Amino acid sequence: MITSDDISFFSVLAGAKSLAEAARTLNVTPPAVTQRLRTLEERVGVRLVDRSGPRLSLTEEGSLIASHGRVVTETLEALSEALADRQGTVSGHLTVAAPHGFGRLHVAPLIDAFAREHPKVSVALELSDHPAARLIDSFDVVIHIGEPTRMDDIVTTLAPNRRILCASPDYLDNVPGIRSPRDLADHRCLAIRENDEDVTLWRFHGQRQEIVRIDPVLSSNDGAVIREWALSGQGIVIRSEWDIAHDLAAGRLREVLPGWKIAPADVVALLGSRHGRSARTTAFLALLKKSLAPPPWRILGRSEGAQEDLSMRVRR
Repeated sequence: MITSDDISFFSVLAGAKSLAEAARTLNVTPPAVTQRLRTLEERVGVRLVDRSGPRLSLTEEGSLIASHGRVVTETLEALSEALADRQGTVSGHLTVAAPHGFGRLHVAPLIDAFAREHPKVSVALELSDHPAARLIDSFDVVIHIGEPTRMDDIVTTLAPNRRILCASPDYLDNVPGIRSPRDLADHRCLAIRENDEDVTLWRFHGQRQEIVRIDPVLSSNDGAVIREWALSGQGIVIRSEWDIAHDLAAGRLREVLPGWKIAPADVVALLGSRHGRSARTTAFLALLKKSLAPPPWRILGRSEGAQEDLSMRVRR
């Protein structure tokens, strides 16, 4: 007989690269993991893990237990959620993934507020530069900026977000004027590499569509780095308004070609189909939407540095 404790143990083992990693996750010693695995294999009568290679790999029987174990775990979680709903409580473990910059500025403070409001929920936040499609199967909620990449995901739009072509006054005041997207070929352009997109192909919409292939002089996968380069006068960049709204308002950056539009990259929450019923997920999304309505980057009349503390906003 395989117990729920066996399933929990083996799910950790199945997701680990080594016995040592599994031991760290379980907070036990590697010999204890080895002994428990051996005992489980003796009980079911088959080998579950192939230990001959440099990494742990599951046998066919081990894969069978792991796949059925996920179903059992999800069923137990759904049952716990249903019982919690009847009691009017939100509990359990919530996993959230978000881009580095947006996650630090807008998601992390919200999780602080959420944890205070729902003390029976534990939350794990991962800030990542991996595309959302790689994360959705491992997290309850994935915060994504831009178009979702999978049609079967549950998508909740959280806030509008323009993408803006901009540069510092130091750069723009010392170069020839830019009157159309085609002029960008003669300018220094900066590119942020994210979401597996072709970031050197810039599309503009005005009275007609213009597509420009740029040759970036500087590029990075970190938006904060790109923003600092733009502020220092290195060149022209396309950035989300959530990241540069205060720089534009303070005059540190200036919009380029304001008559031409770039496709927006709205802030959305992605949920795998199996995460849609979670009470804690629903409560977290409600709080997240509240914190971003209206979007903080579109609130006018604030002095530089006077952005209201998010944890205070979501409590009102």
